[in-house]
Amino acid sequence: MAGGALAAASLLSVAWPRLGSGGAGPGLRRRLAAARQQAQPQQPPSPTAEERCPPGAAQAGAGAPPGTAPTAPRTPSPGSAPSCSSPRPRMWCRRLACLLGLPCWRSGRAGHGSLGLPRGTRTVPAAAARCHHTAPESLSCVWQLHGDHLELRYANTLMRFDFVWLRDHCRSASCYNAKTNQRSLDTASVDLGIKPKAVRVDETTLFLTWPDGHVTRYGLEWLVKNSYEGQKQRVMHPRILWNAEIYRQAQVPSVDCRSFLETDEGLKEFLQNFLLYGIAFVENVTPTKEDTQILAERISLIRETIYGRMWYFTSDFSRGDTAYTKLALDRHTDTTYFQEPCGIQVFHCLKHEGTGGRTLLVDGFYAAEQVLRQAPDQFELLSKVPLKHEYVENVGDCHNHMIGVGPVLNVYPWNNELYLIRYNNYDRAVINTVPYDVVHRWYTAHRTLTAELRRPENELWVKLKPGKALFIDNWRVLHGREAFTGYRQLCGCYLTRDDVLNTARLLGLQA
Repeated sequence: MAGGALAAASLLSVAWPRLGSGGAGPGLRRRLAAARQQAQPQQPPSPTAEERCPPGAAQAGAGAPPGTAPTAPRTPSPGSAPSCSSPRPRMWCRRLACLLGLPCWRSGRAGHGSLGLPRGTRTVPAAAARCHHTAPESLSCVWQLHGDHLELRYANTLMRFDFVWLRDHCRSASCYNAKTNQRSLDTASVDLGIKPKAVRVDETTLFLTWPDGHVTRYGLEWLVKNSYEGQKQRVMHPRILWNAEIYRQAQVPSVDCRSFLETDEGLKEFLQNFLLYGIAFVENVTPTKEDTQILAERISLIRETIYGRMWYFTSDFSRGDTAYTKLALDRHTDTTYFQEPCGIQVFHCLKHEGTGGRTLLVDGFYAAEQVLRQAPDQFELLSKVPLKHEYVENVGDCHNHMIGVGPVLNVYPWNNELYLIRYNNYDRAVINTVPYDVVHRWYTAHRTLTAELRRPENELWVKLKPGKALFIDNWRVLHGREAFTGYRQLCGCYLTRDDVLNTARLLGLQA
């Protein structure tokens, strides 16, 4: 019996997860020694159903994903720590925990329902709550109340939820309209000092009872998906980063125009290609501006800008932009001088009688990824220094002065995922938003990114021909062109990004 107590005390001293603690200090060690001495002569009674191991000595299967069967107890190998899965050591674990003043980890039992909640694990008053496991067999969820938040571990994810957040996101009928998927609760009416009156967790659901008696229920899987910690691990937009060789080897197919326009399968294949690679082609399009417009409107509203809805240009310099010439264009993204650059760009070459004019495509995210690996401090600088981009036009009847502000690289702050590159050396305005010492570091970082963007192996060159329309993610893929001779007609437009992503989601794609 003494051996079981010593084994349990040993496990506690090694594995007890004191949240926010710096480890076992001298006082704790003295109490452990006293516990061992006190435990020697005692003959423990049979354990009750309420007695459980502390988490540091939990049975096999603790923390396993939902639906995973608990691992059967194994015979300890020589020299290994004693198992805590047998009743007597488990009882000693409980006794020592209480003796040392440590919080007791509890598991609910079937048959303890309260406050009109479904029967399952017991409801624990918040004032008395410490650390708890859910179902005694799987131990798949562990939670603990703190002064201002709930800490919960589930599916190998440790999550922390503010109490106001838990009240604000309640999905009950009085707080959330399931028909419109909109919040009904007035967030401003929630007490900022609110705390749950009682908490209960079963194998799939968290139940919170608030001071006014209102009960909030959350699926544990929903919490993992929507927690900050879960979002940090989640990619918002799955992508395949590429250089020229990677793209060619992928052999991404073009989609036939008729399939694109008439079938959801063709449209979905096109959008999947576009979301993954940032570019996609449609073949066998009638080479007219009108047919190109029909093509574009299949996936989005056309974004009307200072260039109109459908633009049509040659090298006549009818607008104050280098694109309306025969000169080569270096890689860039369009409309950096808009507060929100246009999301998608459509190109369709209607006619070219001459030479040259190939289109250059570069995956800006691939280049930025190389910068992140080689010089993360430079990547961070490019994502934080705001720059002005400017477009000034006074040609004929066209008079415009556009200014857009934003960093070169734009990332989601919670997971550092890149979602927009704003790169256009033609339209970048005077740098006057940061002090001189930051400016020089910015130039160094910009040079590193530019070197990656200009690597020949990152350049995909394609020849646009009548009947083949190209869609470009203007937030990701840079485009340019080589100089050309002869007569060349292009038409195209900008699409609203939100509408394209909306169409993709309705077809079941992650966008």
